[in-house]
This record gives sequence, structure tokens and C-alpha cells, in this order.
Amino acid sequence: MNVVLTVAEIVAPVFLLAGLGFAWVKLGYEYRLDFVTKLAMTIGVPCLIFVALMQADIEQDALKAITAATLAAYTIVIIIFYILSLVLRLDRQTFLAPLSFGNTGNLGLPLALFAFGDLGLGYAVVVFAVMAIISFTFGIWLVSGGGNPLPALKEPLVGASVAGGVFLWMDWETPTFLTNTLSLIGQLGIPLMLITLGVALARLTPNHVVRMIWLSALKVAICVAIAWPVGRWFDLNDVAFAVLVLQVATPVAVTSYLLAEKYGADADAVAGLVVVSTLMSVAALPLILAIVI
Repeated sequence: MNVVLTVAEIVAPVFLLAGLGFAWVKLGYEYRLDFVTKLAMTIGVPCLIFVALMQADIEQDALKAITAATLAAYTIVIIIFYILSLVLRLDRQTFLAPLSFGNTGNLGLPLALFAFGDLGLGYAVVVFAVMAIISFTFGIWLVSGGGNPLPALKEPLVGASVAGGVFLWMDWETPTFLTNTLSLIGQLGIPLMLITLGVALARLTPNHVVRMIWLSALKVAICVAIAWPVGRWFDLNDVAFAVLVLQVATPVAVTSYLLAEKYGADADAVAGLVVVSTLMSVAALPLILAIVI
């Protein structure tokens, strides 16, 4: 019973903030999704990532381990879903990236923070940073149908992840006034992402629900089945292991829908995946947390 209450306390703020965004739209209030998303993804989240990485109190061996484990986990996930896309005859431009990369920002970061504190957030940011670099380069290449991935390198998320990683690795610190400023801006990130997630879900209509249900369930099952042994293989400590499994198992991100819309993939199908996988995560993520805590 204590585990259930603990998980509920951890998960509740995440879904309450998303519910706030959902209710905001349903009540008919204006919410400029493009503007807020751009504000969060261009300024808020990059500052959050940079400061969290720079200030992360992670030993070098642990940092190397969580980085290597994350790269290994996502590499295997991508390969597995590529094979499944061939077997199941799924459109790879539409489905491969959303199934491979989860909502490690909107859901993963706050869940790790609420569950494991600043140490958990530090590990979660490392996982998110690695995933962001892969998804905003290779992932965009997939969604765009094999276009030039170089423009993705200009994404602030990628730059902030690389810069934060360098500062963490070299044990550098920005001046106090700049750190405080970046930290204050970064505090925009998590609340805006969660509220925006709710807004986006309120505006999306899932299509082919049955198909999206089994694809979403397949995503969770495969991601956990891969992240779990990878975490053990790299001998991660308890917190790093739990964060890796949690992050890799997060549902399809709203950004997958935005990218599908931008690059001409089947945006309606991705929208269905976002809605269904996020709703399923209400049960799946607490269960995963209860197991790994």
C-alpha cells in the first residue's frame, strides 16, 4: 500500500499539470500551441538541460555508464522497431521514430525529479540529452524521408545538450549571475511542457484506435524488455537503472506529431499514437515505477 501511495504522489503532479492544459482548452480558452512550444523548446528546456547537466553531481564512471547504456538501449530499440516495421508492413517514415523515441522531456524529466530528486533528474537529463541528439538528427532524417539531417544540428536542444555535456565532463561552471539566470529560465521548461502536453492532447483526435492500442502496448513492452537488461549489463546503480527504464519506456512525444506534420508523414496516425500511448502511460508508468523503486 505504501508503494502505491508513493507512486501516486510521484505521478499525480505530472498528470494534474497535463490535465490543467487539457481543461484549459476544453473550457474554450486560447492557447497558442506553436508559440508556447517554441518558447519551451527554444529557450526553457535548453536552459534546463544545460544547467541540469552542468550541475549534475554524477561521478565520471556513472556518467560514462548511463551514457553508454542509453546509446545501447536506443540503438537496440531502433533496430527492433525497424525489423518490426518490415514484418508488420508499417510506414517507416511515419512510425519508426515515434515508436523508438519516447516523451523523455514532458514526462520523463518531471517523473525522475519527483521520484528520485536532483540525482534522478541529473540521470534523466543525460538520457534525455542523448535521446534528443539522436531524435533531432537521425529521427528527423527518418521522418523527413531521408532528407538532409544537418539542419537539425542547429536545434537549441542539441546545442544545449552538447554544451552541458562538455561542462559536466570538464567540471566547468558558468559565472553565478549567468547560472542563476539560466536556471530561472529553465524553470519554465517542465511546467510549460506538461501543460502543453495536455493542450496538445485535447486538440488531437486518435484514429484507428485498436491499431494504436496494440502498437502502444508493444512499444512499452519492447522498451522495458530492452532497457532492463541493458541497465543490468552496464551495472548501473539503482537510481540510474530506474531512470533508464523509466525514460526509455515513456509514451510517444507530442513533438513526434509536430515533426510528422512538418515533414509530411502521416500526422493523424502519429496523433493517435500520442493520445493512446499517453493515456496508457497513466497505468504503465506507475506500474514501472512501483517495480523499479
